[in-house]
Amino acid sequence: MNQDEDQARQADLPSCYRHPGVHTGISCARCERPICPECMISASVGFQCPECVRSGSGTGHAPTANQPRTLAGGVLAAGDPQLFTKLLIGINVALFLVQETVGYRFTDAFFLLGRAGIPGFDGVQGVAEGQWYRLLTSMFLHGGIAHIAFNMLSLWWLGGPLEAALGRARYLALYFVSGLAGGALTYLLAASNEPSLGASGAIFGLFGAMAVLMRRMKYDMRPVIGLLVVNLIITFAWSGIAWQAHVGGLVSGVLVGIGMVHAPAERRGLAQWGTCALVLAVSAVIVVIRTTQLT
Repeated sequence: MNQDEDQARQADLPSCYRHPGVHTGISCARCERPICPECMISASVGFQCPECVRSGSGTGHAPTANQPRTLAGGVLAAGDPQLFTKLLIGINVALFLVQETVGYRFTDAFFLLGRAGIPGFDGVQGVAEGQWYRLLTSMFLHGGIAHIAFNMLSLWWLGGPLEAALGRARYLALYFVSGLAGGALTYLLAASNEPSLGASGAIFGLFGAMAVLMRRMKYDMRPVIGLLVVNLIITFAWSGIAWQAHVGGLVSGVLVGIGMVHAPAERRGLAQWGTCALVLAVSAVIVVIRTTQLT
């Protein structure tokens, strides 16, 4: 083949999409756009262009597909693995300091209450009166130093490993779903004029999920079971403790934990978030039923 024929053959080839004046017979294995030798990046199969490599790390998948993932499939976030646990502890402690500073009026405005009058407030107060926010705000209030100290120690001990194992988003979902479920059961079963507050529902949810996780990992479950038994004994032996929140949180934590760590890989997201949605839906139905009873 002479020089003229070679030039004619090259002229028939497409130009590199990044270097229009350079003809090439190579195309990107992903987007199939023509690429010149300067743009070619070796991949497991063929060559890929710089844009496809940047967008999918050269694997043909979305950029997040190659990110390190937790046992539950969550993206392993960079930085402090206990960040959200520390934030939750910080929020609880900060609001406890507000309680101590402002006094009972602040606590009375946000603790969990079915339906009753509160001194210093106009009219009847409670969830049944449309104050559904109490189901959430009561999770961050505490009745004394011993109460918050015990709950925050439990949160520190359980939260860090669960946050690392589940990933931040799933961990927060577990915490709030368990806390709301515990509040819903308290609202249903406790007397309408009986106030309730504390992070115990969410903490017991973490207990339940931790038991599921340790069984999944085939770890020695005796420590967590022993601690859980002690907590349950305290729950039913001491007066003034909202056992309903503990039981509701524990059951929801077990259910969400099963959904999180035993979800099939091919439908992981659907199973995990579907479990959370189901527990929340049941909690919402409980709240509606109790509201109907009280109004």
